[in-house]
Amino acid sequence: MTKRNLIVSLAAVTLASVIAMTGCSSGSAGTDAANGSPTDSGNVVGGDKEETVNFWVNWGGDFKKDFQKYVIDEFEKKYPNIKVKMTYVEGTDKLLTSIAGGNPPDVAQLDRFMVGSWAAKGSLEDLTSLVERDSINKDDYYPAVWAEANYNDKTYALPWGTDDRAMYYNKTLFKEAGLDPNKPPTTISELDRMAEQIFKKGGNGKYDRVGFIPWMSQGSIYTYSWNWGGKFEDNGQLTLNDPQNVKALEWMAGYAKKYNIANLSSFSNAMGQTGLNPFWTGKVGFIVDGNWILNDLAKTKPQFEWGVIPVPAPDGHEPTTWSGGFSYVMPKGAKHKEAAWTLMKFIAGYDGTLLWAKRPTAGNDITAMPRVNSELKMDENPNLKVFLDLMPNAKFRPVTPVGQKMWDELFRVQDLAINGKGEPQALLDEVKKNIDNELSKITK
Repeated sequence: MTKRNLIVSLAAVTLASVIAMTGCSSGSAGTDAANGSPTDSGNVVGGDKEETVNFWVNWGGDFKKDFQKYVIDEFEKKYPNIKVKMTYVEGTDKLLTSIAGGNPPDVAQLDRFMVGSWAAKGSLEDLTSLVERDSINKDDYYPAVWAEANYNDKTYALPWGTDDRAMYYNKTLFKEAGLDPNKPPTTISELDRMAEQIFKKGGNGKYDRVGFIPWMSQGSIYTYSWNWGGKFEDNGQLTLNDPQNVKALEWMAGYAKKYNIANLSSFSNAMGQTGLNPFWTGKVGFIVDGNWILNDLAKTKPQFEWGVIPVPAPDGHEPTTWSGGFSYVMPKGAKHKEAAWTLMKFIAGYDGTLLWAKRPTAGNDITAMPRVNSELKMDENPNLKVFLDLMPNAKFRPVTPVGQKMWDELFRVQDLAINGKGEPQALLDEVKKNIDNELSKITK
């Protein structure tokens, strides 16, 4: 999503951060002293012949300029026979059209969430043999980000950048509500109780401050279902109406009933008009959001005390998170496969990831490679450490040809549930039926 993926009507869309690298090595095959992995010949692509790799990215502006400076320029120094033509292309429509027309770029940036559906329709080159040939180690990446890059036990992408979600809480509002700011909630029941104490209405009957709105920002049925022990996939079957998913949606809808959805929506709309993330206004007790909003600190300079904790789970369950991010793919029909693969390995591997992560404006972005995060001592930032500690066990959305349809359907019924337009069980049963029907059309 990623930079992010898209939690809309609820305030944020996300999706991800990124990675890239460093690299100095010789022109002959050998071992990279930095990570003990095989290196390529400096003249990997046919002697002295120069090749140009067409590389499409989803972000322009400062990203394109900085990625060229900190990553691509270094790549071209290491591989002088490969030139990279980086082009900003908004969205994915043009990429699909180029593939269908037989004239795609050699490498493209793609939301990892989309890898499964693109692989299923034959739009991506299968990288499995290249991964095996060059001993790309899946353990160099977080489990969730590597899993998202694979479909039907084949690798179609190399992960690049990641993010995850945790809970921010306002310690100043804790004190005003008579709560201990050093004892944030560890369970859903504690969260519910503390949030209730923070809610406060003004003379007009509208909320001056709210304790918690579960669907605000990165709060969603995905976030809470996994914390409830729910599943969206089990042994290859999509399980959208898992009983624990139903419980999570019932809990969300409970907030809408208890605190009045009209009043909560009015408050959310007012927050949207500030131009700030709702949490940084100082009027929200708890919010689920990503590590990326830590990058807002330099400009927002909040005048209140705050902290970050894992999203509380119901009694008997362990808090968890879910992760998103981007990847690099080789579109079907790429003309310069070896040169493209050399670029992909560099920008999504240790060297490229480290180079990008060390750039001056990296802020609180985390990479898909635990080793790089550790090497840069990212965990010395206590707020960022919460997100890093959650990553090894992060959940990920099912890698399926109907991933986007499933995403859209779940948010559709989430909106219906919190607006009192359907019961969670019936709504999720409906989603299950719709998704199964859609999947049958694709796989028959």
